[in-house]
Amino acid sequence: MSASRSETTSALGPDEPGREGAGADLLAALLDGMDAALCAFDARGVVTHWNREAERILGWSAGEAVGRDGFAGWAVRSADADEVRGRLMAVMDAPGRQVHEFALVRKDGGRVLVRMQSAGVRAGDGSPAGVYCAFSEVHAQIDLERSIAMSEALFEDAAWGVVLVDVDLRPTVVNGLATRTIGAGRTGLLGRPLGELVVQGVEDLEGALQHVLAEGPPGSLVELWVTLRTAEGERRRCLRSGFLRLASPLAEEPVPLGVGWLFQDVTEARLAEQEADRLRFRSSQLHRAGAAAAECEDPLEAAAAYLDFALAGFADHVLVDVCARGRLVRVAGTPSGSPGPVTLVPGVALGAVVSGAGIPVRYPAGHPAAQAVDRAGSVRASAGERAAEGWAVERQWPRDAVHGLCSVLRSRGRTLGVVTFLRGGARAGFERGDAVFAESVAVRVALALDLAAAGAGPGPGVEEQ
Repeated sequence: MSASRSETTSALGPDEPGREGAGADLLAALLDGMDAALCAFDARGVVTHWNREAERILGWSAGEAVGRDGFAGWAVRSADADEVRGRLMAVMDAPGRQVHEFALVRKDGGRVLVRMQSAGVRAGDGSPAGVYCAFSEVHAQIDLERSIAMSEALFEDAAWGVVLVDVDLRPTVVNGLATRTIGAGRTGLLGRPLGELVVQGVEDLEGALQHVLAEGPPGSLVELWVTLRTAEGERRRCLRSGFLRLASPLAEEPVPLGVGWLFQDVTEARLAEQEADRLRFRSSQLHRAGAAAAECEDPLEAAAAYLDFALAGFADHVLVDVCARGRLVRVAGTPSGSPGPVTLVPGVALGAVVSGAGIPVRYPAGHPAAQAVDRAGSVRASAGERAAEGWAVERQWPRDAVHGLCSVLRSRGRTLGVVTFLRGGARAGFERGDAVFAESVAVRVALALDLAAAGAGPGPGVEEQ
């Protein structure tokens, strides 16, 4: 160790009392605290420095290593000694660093393959003064390179979106797929609060990230529905998400550095599943409605049965208006207050309505119900950003109505009236698929109304019970 201390102090500055020992101790502490193994040789090839990591890898202590002439006879096989010495000493005259792989010999006789980076050391006058080498076991180096390669692959070629967020829940790294999914430039995402990127669902996302920081990742993937703010507008997406807590490997106790959020956009698959479930449910409702209507002696009760079954999971209110001498007359509907079953308007007989009796509904010009009659089809309407209550009152609908769907009632080539389905603010607006279902219900209701208007009894050969 004396050789090591003498060279160390000469490089630190002038020889002053107490300064030589303090500088040598500081350098020794720095070298011993390094994660990489380090050794150094003077211009003659004599070992001058040997830190604790080198001792851990090869088993030779600093006292046993410092002062030896190269690696010959102890740290390399005799057959390899000249080649190893020549390659290391040649670094003194070469610019920059060089990388070598050597098979070194441990103190217990075993061999270990190391990857060594070496560079020349220059004296004050620029002349070659020696070589320093940093080395580690090849398998450890390969593990590190594999981890780095995996990280780069995740951020470039992965089929998952990857977002790293810090402990303040702000994105710090975003890969290409995540950028395309979220719909903003990569640099525009970094450092911004999640609330600026996610319009709806940000509470669930932040809650998941906070849970990971505090408790660790969940045991399985989770699916989060979020509405993203993009340059093209708001987009609702379903993201199948996994989370990883990132902790520093250098701390004695795990210190959270942030969270790795990995996700796949499964919106299309989930929407397809939801649509399939919706179609199965509606088909089941129509089947049940048909079975219930078949047991009704009064065709108007059968029409009400169809509408009651149709309302489940579809709308909050329904209204039935019948055409009579160029006007629409209300004959049935749900209560205007809280949702309830379909009931007939008291004192209104369908036959009398068709003949001209009844009070017409005061629909304004351009009302969706009137449009549906004129077009012999379906018309959708929504309040939009206007006051929902005033919008519904203007159309003679219940005050809580925000979305309307009017489907024409036709039977035997004639328009009998219109059925109107209404939704409150808690539901989304009607879509094209909803119009198809409403038309299926309208066909059945129209047949029942046509039968009631004609005053037809049991068909031929059918005996009344």
